[in-house]
Amino acid sequence: MSSLTSQASNSEPVRQFSVFTANRLGRLYDLITLFDSRNVHVLALTVLDTTDSAIIRIVVDSPEEARELLLANDFAFTESDLLVIEIDSETRLKEALAALLEAEINIHYTYSLITRPNQKPVMAFNLEDHEIAAESLRRHQFQVLKQADLSR
Repeated sequence: MSSLTSQASNSEPVRQFSVFTANRLGRLYDLITLFDSRNVHVLALTVLDTTDSAIIRIVVDSPEEARELLLANDFAFTESDLLVIEIDSETRLKEALAALLEAEINIHYTYSLITRPNQKPVMAFNLEDHEIAAESLRRHQFQVLKQADLSR
């Protein structure tokens, strides 16, 4: 039974939390401090802001723990899956984009991760079709990462 559980967690896609908050001084610090209080490590981060509000997109090493913290501390958030790939060198970004173009996949947004598993650059993509995108990227020799690849 435990091997089934570990196999399932090893195949889970990378989870992203989009936290919706007031665009206020110190709000990002508050969120990171909350995660730090329970040893939840931030692996990727991007912030979109407007005059009144902000969307903090964040990838952590322990999504279950992060979810509990966000709920317990009344942070408004949503969750989504990301397609995350290793890029052997910075020059291969164009090849990754070509593979997605070849598969006719629209990219909604992308950002890089703070962490570098295997000491290689890592990119996160929010796409219209993760399965087709992953197939195309694998055909072009890209390593698609799962949540277990990023978790400590």
